[in-house]
Amino acid sequence: MPPLLARILSNRPSTPRVWWLLGALLVVTVLRLWRLPEAGPADYDSVRNWQVILELAQGNFANLFHHGSPGFLLMYVPVAALTRDFVIFQTLNALLAVLGLGFFAAWVTGQARLTGPEAAALTLLGGTSLLLTFSGRDFTMSSTSLVLYAGLLRSYFARLQHPSPAAALRVAGWLAVGLCFNYKFLFTLPIIGVLELWRADGLWRQRGLWWRTLLLLALPYLVFGAFGAWVGLPWYRWLGFYIRTVVPAAANVAGRQATLHLDLLYYPCYLAEYESPLLLTGLLVSAGLAWRDWRRAEPMPLQLYLLVWAGCLLAGMSLLIKAPRGLLFAYLPLAALAILSGRRVLPRVALLSVVLVAVALNVFRIHQEFYVPLPTQYPQVAAWLQRHGATSVVSTVGVGVAPYLVPNQTLAVVTDERQLATLRQQGYQYVLLDGYWRVAGVARFDSLRRQHPVAAWPAPQLHRSLLFLEHSEFTGLGYEETLAARQTAAADSLPLRLYRLQ
Repeated sequence: MPPLLARILSNRPSTPRVWWLLGALLVVTVLRLWRLPEAGPADYDSVRNWQVILELAQGNFANLFHHGSPGFLLMYVPVAALTRDFVIFQTLNALLAVLGLGFFAAWVTGQARLTGPEAAALTLLGGTSLLLTFSGRDFTMSSTSLVLYAGLLRSYFARLQHPSPAAALRVAGWLAVGLCFNYKFLFTLPIIGVLELWRADGLWRQRGLWWRTLLLLALPYLVFGAFGAWVGLPWYRWLGFYIRTVVPAAANVAGRQATLHLDLLYYPCYLAEYESPLLLTGLLVSAGLAWRDWRRAEPMPLQLYLLVWAGCLLAGMSLLIKAPRGLLFAYLPLAALAILSGRRVLPRVALLSVVLVAVALNVFRIHQEFYVPLPTQYPQVAAWLQRHGATSVVSTVGVGVAPYLVPNQTLAVVTDERQLATLRQQGYQYVLLDGYWRVAGVARFDSLRRQHPVAAWPAPQLHRSLLFLEHSEFTGLGYEETLAARQTAAADSLPLRLYRLQ
């Protein structure tokens, strides 16, 4: 057998472990897809991505670099050519997230030689985390990012184990593709830099490797820059997104302008209150084991490798504006650290029992956060509008009703009630006071709220703690401030109110 093929096969789980792994992935898939058609859009970005993809499918490329993720948007254009059903987009994205989880878990299982039950424990512990379940039921680039991130972790670990120009270029390839889907792959560069300093094997002194690597990383920007220019966009539009993200030209509609916000407690508080206690415990135990066993090991052990990634992500993201998704790339390494450290300090039966309890707690939280608020009331809002012949509708900040409107209905979004006068003159008939304005922290609708609605609906999904925390990056609020805002919003029993404009 050729050496390369033998090495690849040796890193794959054996057949019994594969069945454990597949069984755990099936459980996660059921949790991600359960009652998904009743859930509706998870957040604003999910709907906006869907809208941009529909525009691209019709030949409108104005928003090609929306959120700096042209690869993600273009990947779904063939789907948009076949259907505009939002649930189909959600479902495909959910399956991609499960694929990323499986890709990562299979790699760790092979590298660490986990048993079948341990492989299932890793998959379930990571797959049932609250944030990964949220991102696995939305329609954002997070799901695809997890697939590419798992590939980057695997390829860079291989580069550390077996340094060669080919291995370094494979890492650059994963990183280049990842940047097409999510600008947050830029945050992996400092971590790779730390690991390169640790390795210090002289690989980068090899002739021509620097230039080939930089060219590979620049290739997506050259290709998409040329494509953007071809469809009428400035060639620098993608790079301009980066600049405006780091240095916003003005405060957003919630009043947040800064991108740096040092808060060392936000993420530990979130992990302690909303995620499994095993994630932080595994991180701390792994750090203790690494300190006890410290030596400049050659090659770097898997547990230390994952500890560097998780620790750097937790520390680095604490410098920026916060949201649980800021730790998207840390969740699976944290789950792996919990299993890898647990198997070193606990008997196998005890470890599996502890993980089983942790997974049960995760499932309970998933039930409370995602299933209890169902079903969404946006279909009822859309049905009311259709029955009353509304063709032009305004919504305050939120766009959750958009996937349920028929093609001949127009939806405009406002961030200030003073914009309504102009829209009234343009023939818009109704305005939906969508409680999403509370989530986004855009409190500019006091006069509208004092009017009498023609219809109103409850929307408990708009009161979810995780939804508010996910928007603290947009509002700039701290952890406690965000939860206080959520508590205030929860007092509103009818956050979806419809008003006549004419």
